[in-house]
Amino acid sequence: MADQSVTRPIFEGVGTPGEIIFYVLATASIATFGYGVWRRVNKYRRGRPAGRGKTIREALFGHPFAGVRERGDRGSAGVVASNASVARGSPMVGLAHFGVFWGFIVLFMGTVILTIDYDVVRLAGKAFTGHDIRFFHGWFYLIYSVVLDTVALAAVLGLGYLIVRRWLLKPSRLDYTRAAEPDGGSDRSQFVRGDWLFAGGLGLILLTGLLEEGARIRAADFPSFEVWSPVGWVIGRFYEVIGISPSASYTLHTVLWWVHALLALAFVAYLPYSKAMHMLADGVDVLAHDRTATLALPGSAPDTGHAGYTTIEDFTWKELLDLDACTKCGRCHEVCPARIAGAPLSPRDLILDLRQWVDESSGGIAVLDREKRTVEPGADAAIAGDVIKSRTLWSCTTCMACVQTCPVGIEHVPTIVQLRRTLVEEGDMDNSLQQALQNLAGQGNSFGKSARMRSKWTKKLDTKITDARKEPVKYLWFVGDYAAYDDRLADNSRLLARLLTEAGVDFGILYEAEWNSGNDVRRVGEEGLFEQLAEHNIEALQQAQFEEIFTTDPHSLNALRNEYPKLGAKFTVWHYTELLAHLVETGTLPVQQLGLRVTYHDPCYLARYNGVTEAPRRILSALGCELVEMPRNRTNTFCCGAGGGRIWMDDSFLSERPSENRIKEAATLDVSHFVVSCPKDMTMYSDAVKTTGYADTLTVLDITQLVAMAAIPPENEPLEAGVSG
Repeated sequence: MADQSVTRPIFEGVGTPGEIIFYVLATASIATFGYGVWRRVNKYRRGRPAGRGKTIREALFGHPFAGVRERGDRGSAGVVASNASVARGSPMVGLAHFGVFWGFIVLFMGTVILTIDYDVVRLAGKAFTGHDIRFFHGWFYLIYSVVLDTVALAAVLGLGYLIVRRWLLKPSRLDYTRAAEPDGGSDRSQFVRGDWLFAGGLGLILLTGLLEEGARIRAADFPSFEVWSPVGWVIGRFYEVIGISPSASYTLHTVLWWVHALLALAFVAYLPYSKAMHMLADGVDVLAHDRTATLALPGSAPDTGHAGYTTIEDFTWKELLDLDACTKCGRCHEVCPARIAGAPLSPRDLILDLRQWVDESSGGIAVLDREKRTVEPGADAAIAGDVIKSRTLWSCTTCMACVQTCPVGIEHVPTIVQLRRTLVEEGDMDNSLQQALQNLAGQGNSFGKSARMRSKWTKKLDTKITDARKEPVKYLWFVGDYAAYDDRLADNSRLLARLLTEAGVDFGILYEAEWNSGNDVRRVGEEGLFEQLAEHNIEALQQAQFEEIFTTDPHSLNALRNEYPKLGAKFTVWHYTELLAHLVETGTLPVQQLGLRVTYHDPCYLARYNGVTEAPRRILSALGCELVEMPRNRTNTFCCGAGGGRIWMDDSFLSERPSENRIKEAATLDVSHFVVSCPKDMTMYSDAVKTTGYADTLTVLDITQLVAMAAIPPENEPLEAGVSG
């Protein structure tokens, strides 16, 4: 058999008129696709620069495999190629999506190869030599056949699993029920129809391609080399078994060829107007994703004359791309503590509402991927207040669970904060929040107490704590508002001071010069007040004499570690559990075994924001405690409900406070103690054990209290402590 014969015809059974019709339809399909993409790109161009050029270059060329094994701060080419972000938390979904993803890409590349061979190389050969010149034969054709058959089968199996999961297994995260209905109600049935059209259309394209291949092989009476098309060969044998003759297979092949071609061309044309747009948007969004934009929030849009977002042009192109990247997978909806507590916030709904409004304001791009509403926001609707209700925006705890779990790199929290800035500018907020902000502006703390009272908690100590403004110290303790002013937490602060003193740690505080770090003030949306607080603290820190900082408050930790460096103040900052872990493990702070059965709650701003998860567990291990992990732990922790300024707001409208949900979860673990490492957590969970009725069976303790219970007074001169990385 000559090498040239090891191939297949491209337009077999179609004929010249059919070939002409195909090219006309293909041109129309590509033109429709191009117009849709052009409209999308024009929409993104309305947004401001996002400063993600370096991020994308790093993702492609600098660290192309970063985040594949475990999630990092940024996406990478490896994350896109491996579908690693889709697989996190859902390995089977990730594997199925991997099959569909690479099936689509490889099959598209196969079509491109055919186009190059038939429409470029062949025609060029005729023009210059008078003969057909082709490369689509021989070993090239055999390798092409086995690769495309394999990926097509993988795509069919992957898509089949996803369809069964969505419509038969029906996981709750894929339920499109809103967290709160808009005025007049809504109907999301078009979402479901759009999903069916997308999945069903893609499935039919794959299946008709394979069935057409089987008919072609059967019609040719099974050429020996076609075993390199294993799926088509098996389908062809099936046709033979059920009695379809070669001549009937030839007719069947022609029919299936046209069905497949028309479906594929229609899909291409439909893609930029549908849910399928995520196939183009997601890869770019993952490459441009920068998780640190949530750790250290971007400032207000410059040169706009207002603090927050009021027009499409205020958004960055990345934020507009975020809206199109959403696949409605429901992961953010599922983990959001506000939504679980009965608040009207769902990160998924927020993104979809913004997407629909932006699309409508851009001329209406989406066909089926939209929600029907009785009352649509008008052209003059306020983004913050009308498109997204004020109560929805104020419900966010900024816990970052949505950003953490999103498989396509959407950054919900910065967008929410930008919209909150508009509400703050308009004075649209709870009275209690307004009072807290006034206290912070006037006294530097949310309690509204005099700055001179910040160190009142130290009065009962036997030894005066060094004033780091007057004497050099190794560690500066940034205490934080709650640990300093809340009388319920003062004992914990004194315990920690005594432990550090007994261990010989050289530390000091700023006394009245310390103000609130501003972390939650910034996440509330009060950008000007955040800058005021940060500038004051930075000046105080620069005047003090210290080597490193540790803080009791994870929220302060985030501001000092991530926000302040952007203002020109970079320090080495630790959480107090990191310092205690070192002291206990080195024997600098001797402890005895407690033998308690405990569980531990990871604070959002400690674990998810700053990756500190092991230090508290190392302490518990050193104390001889049996740790029973919470079902949601480490970076997958659940929020107490205090973050993002929520601790200053009314939560009486919630059906169940996040802290109560968490305590009920802990109550199922048969533990005696619920251990925390954040002053706000101590406040929230001490209240929650009472309101849930578990105060008699579950004791809330700060980890400092456990260390104090286990501490053995040192017999020898204590050593100077240092933090181990």
